Amino acid sequence: MLFAAFGLFPLGYTVVVSLHKWDLTGDAGLIGFENYSTLLADPDFWNALLNTLGLLVLATVPQLLGALILAALLNRPIRALLFFRLGVLIPVVTSVAAVAIVFGQLYGRDTGLVNGLLHLFSVGPVDWQASRGGSWVAVASMVNWRWTGYNALIYLAAMQSISRDLYEAAQIDGAGPVRQFRSITVPLIRPALIFTVVMSTIGGMQLFTEPLLFGQGDVSGGSLRQFQTIAMYMFEQSFQNFDYGYGSAVAVVIFLLTVIAGVVNAVVGRMVRGGTQ
Repeated sequence: MLFAAFGLFPLGYTVVVSLHKWDLTGDAGLIGFENYSTLLADPDFWNALLNTLGLLVLATVPQLLGALILAALLNRPIRALLFFRLGVLIPVVTSVAAVAIVFGQLYGRDTGLVNGLLHLFSVGPVDWQASRGGSWVAVASMVNWRWTGYNALIYLAAMQSISRDLYEAAQIDGAGPVRQFRSITVPLIRPALIFTVVMSTIGGMQLFTEPLLFGQGDVSGGSLRQFQTIAMYMFEQSFQNFDYGYGSAVAVVIFLLTVIAGVVNAVVGRMVRGGTQ
């Protein structure tokens, strides 16, 4: 009942609205799939989709690789282990607005720390917000900083369930730490890996808060829309242009793309798991 009330009904209602010309004055009538045909011919939508996919790659691959390495380090006997395990949660509980303010200062064009470091290597200042590549790197670094520790704890929990006897037997056979990690740890935590890949993909397809705050509330994602995601594009059409029918069509497309990405990840993960058995 709760799923129907808070899941199916909003989704179904969004689909209904997307089939109408619906603006600030209300429903102006059924127009069928006209919103979708307009959407597919809209260059701003394709630009937002490209930005979303680019940010998805930059904010997912380094994040999960870093989380895997961090979890492996936290799974070893070191001093103050509990302190470090709790420390990786700090980015998760930090306010997104505070993160945006800090990273906005780090990537400042004139006085930013990142440009200061680049100057040490004789690299000129980069206007991170003005270029597509620079803004992608800045936004992706915000996402990576926030969620790497969270995924690391998921991997760590999976690693803790692996029997130590397997590592002891591998050590007796002469396998080093790298070989143990590659042959024992990674295969046995594959369900956790698939889960984090799917969840990170879903989050990446719906990325909104970090690029919005990086652009200081500019929902268009820069003067040339260089870092506008499809979630920001949906918000712009719905709540700035007040074209709720068109915005609902964008929301439906986001849902379909997210489902497709999730299914592809799940299928690939199952094929990899089946191929290694």
